[in-house]
Amino acid sequence: MNAMSDTASLNTSTVFSGGARLLADVGGTNARFALELSPARFSHIHVLACADYPTLADAMRAYLALPDVAAAAPGIRHGAIAIANPVTGDVVRMTNHHWEFSIEALRREVNFEVLAVVNDFTALARSLPHIPAAQKRQVGGGAAVEGAPLGLIGAGTGLGVSGLIPSATGWTALLSEGGHVTFAPYNETEVAILQFAWREFEHVSAERLLSGVGIELIYRALADYRKKADAEVLGAPEIARRALDGSCPLCEEAIEAFCTMLGTIAGNLGVTLGAQGGIYIGGGIVPRLGERFDRSGFRARFEAKGRFREYLAAIPTFVITAEYPAFLGVSAILAERLAAA
Repeated sequence: MNAMSDTASLNTSTVFSGGARLLADVGGTNARFALELSPARFSHIHVLACADYPTLADAMRAYLALPDVAAAAPGIRHGAIAIANPVTGDVVRMTNHHWEFSIEALRREVNFEVLAVVNDFTALARSLPHIPAAQKRQVGGGAAVEGAPLGLIGAGTGLGVSGLIPSATGWTALLSEGGHVTFAPYNETEVAILQFAWREFEHVSAERLLSGVGIELIYRALADYRKKADAEVLGAPEIARRALDGSCPLCEEAIEAFCTMLGTIAGNLGVTLGAQGGIYIGGGIVPRLGERFDRSGFRARFEAKGRFREYLAAIPTFVITAEYPAFLGVSAILAERLAAA
């Protein structure tokens, strides 16, 4: 369990008339929890490993029982969860973890009056207009067109995709599962990677390659393509580490392939949405690559759309560097739900 708290800088008195709110960002590996004591002021942030808890309800109860959380906000009645999974009805079955639950049953189990559960990238998309300039980094050129659609893509345990569409009343976040589009290779090397992936999967989606396990698949595919029979079996963190320190040319090639493939998918999203407000890159992998990502072929591949090269060149791309950006979005969604109640 990892814990963080900025309560020293907060007035711990509750501003919300209905009491403090619980916010959560649940991925396939970790569940991040926070209290929202007043609008957009997050504290008592704890990161719990999903594997340590049989159910999401168990993880929520464990968080609420932590001494600092229980002392700061006893009897929480309202909460919102962003989860790495489609949310199309009451029953949620996680794609990249074993948790399965009914939203209504979960609400009753934790004794909440209101519990909103939304796709994590829907929540992250809602956060985009609120992310401070200091918490995002532009890669390449382009300038955002005010009031234009925004695109969002992020690689981690899986590949999340969403977008934010402007309207007369505000923003609408797309309930997208764009990470599962069919992967399309750009060059001969990527054709070889795809052919290797076909040995394991009938359908090779973008997520199969643009994710943590995808980096491992790319590495194995390149070892096969380059006839490196003696290549070590490595996990994604070690592949990235060796690529960043320059100790393994095959790892370096795998990370470069990951970055350029992500550029293809991000460019596809840009032309699909007409995202002249910018494409934002979240997830756990790219921010950890730091300047190596900026120096990769990502941006060149993003713009490599033939007759639409100039169109893509005008669209800015940003890496989200905020530590917990989804909290901003899920907070806005919960506030709307409570206002409509």
